Amino acid sequence: MEEVLKYFPELLKNKIKKSNLEQVEEIRIRANKPVILKSKAKEEIINYPITVENILQILQKICDNSIYSYQNQICDGFITLKGGHRVGITGNAVIKDGKVVNLNYINSLNFRVARQILNCSNTAIPFIINSYHNQIYNTLIISPPGCGKTTLLRDIIRRISIGIPEMNFKGKTVGVVDERGEIAAIDKGVPQNDLGIRTDIIDNIPKAIGMKMLIRSMAPQVIVADEIGSKEDIKAIEYAITSGVKGIFTAHSNSLEDIKQNPILNELILNNEIEKILLLDFNRKVHLIYENEVTQAI
Repeated sequence: MEEVLKYFPELLKNKIKKSNLEQVEEIRIRANKPVILKSKAKEEIINYPITVENILQILQKICDNSIYSYQNQICDGFITLKGGHRVGITGNAVIKDGKVVNLNYINSLNFRVARQILNCSNTAIPFIINSYHNQIYNTLIISPPGCGKTTLLRDIIRRISIGIPEMNFKGKTVGVVDERGEIAAIDKGVPQNDLGIRTDIIDNIPKAIGMKMLIRSMAPQVIVADEIGSKEDIKAIEYAITSGVKGIFTAHSNSLEDIKQNPILNELILNNEIEKILLLDFNRKVHLIYENEVTQAI
């Protein structure tokens, strides 16, 4: 949390520190509105007069006083901090040729606090592991935003990488494409989160490109990517699977019906490229909602 709070004005920082910060998942800052601390169970309102100038000062600190050097991240709508924390940004978007080229008049920041929770994947792992073949199933994990997909994925990676003795599962070489820097939280080449002893990570790269690079250069047995959704992502997953690499991926969605109505993600089902789909609900419970016929027969 200190990594997040260091960007705030001193008075606001002191006010926030009086709260119970262990459960805080988001700190939302909006111009001319109170600050809101959001946890799984509740919200706490901090009465602090946030101005547009305050928001720009916070953003300047985040960008090491060089907002221009962070322009690409800002145009994507977020900046990733050390530790894997992510700051969402909104403002007046400037569009050119169908792409966001700038955000002016920044008016809102959302600090999403990242935490590594060891063994939070205990209920998901039995769905993913194929103990008979000492292998994993090609798995898609879905949930609405803010339910903890990345936290769950992080622990799955760690356990698959180190091995799971109680399931007689031997550790696998895992390749992780960490496009936003949230999974491993690499700082100067060193992951701040534990992703296991057999994990190779490439970050700050589009998922589709990163997957192919890892497969060609690091020979992973399992490939992992967070928040897939583009046609390029699906083509890269197809390349991985036809190369003999297993995969675990996440996506934003509420249900199997939503996946089937998404023409891009539904390709994974139609082409039998995904063996299982898990849903992580608002209560952080994991549900098996899809298993393809081939997997069911094994």
